[in-house]
Amino acid sequence: MKNKFNTRIKARLRKNRQVLSKNLDNFFGWVKGAKLVELKECNIEEDPVRPELDNKFRTGYGRKIYGVEYKGEIHAIMCFAYTNEIPKSVEELEKLSTDAFLQTAMRDQAGGQIAIAYTVWSKKKGGGKLIVKEVFKKIKKSNHLNRLVTLSPLTEMATNFHERNGAKLIQINETTQNFEYKVM
Repeated sequence: MKNKFNTRIKARLRKNRQVLSKNLDNFFGWVKGAKLVELKECNIEEDPVRPELDNKFRTGYGRKIYGVEYKGEIHAIMCFAYTNEIPKSVEELEKLSTDAFLQTAMRDQAGGQIAIAYTVWSKKKGGGKLIVKEVFKKIKKSNHLNRLVTLSPLTEMATNFHERNGAKLIQINETTQNFEYKVM
């Protein structure tokens, strides 16, 4: 009886290892087929960083919403403003992005030279890192953007996320902090 029991346990362990291995492949497999898309709106209630900002703000002058889409579903979101200076608050971000937009509209050029990421969140493991990587590629390809800077809350989670993804802290403000991703 004991020998039969041990055989069953060993068989169950082998089966569980196979299932676990397959599930790990499926867990991150979505990343390979994902693509960056511009969104007209997002569910602001899902935003853990700045849920107080409505879609009108997020798509206002010089501001855009991007998502990572896989099989018709959005798995990560990042909101941007294009400016020519680094903002220290959301209020300043609004003024600087509007100003950069109006300046470039009058000159018939693209938006500001600095992409300011002011909120990012993920609905799926690996989505945050993926959207940073995809946006990074987009900025490298653009003719007018030369910097990727964040307007992040003063939280340990924000600090850890950006440092893990290769950003450097450039300044700490009264209610926010700015990190910069090196654009080569």
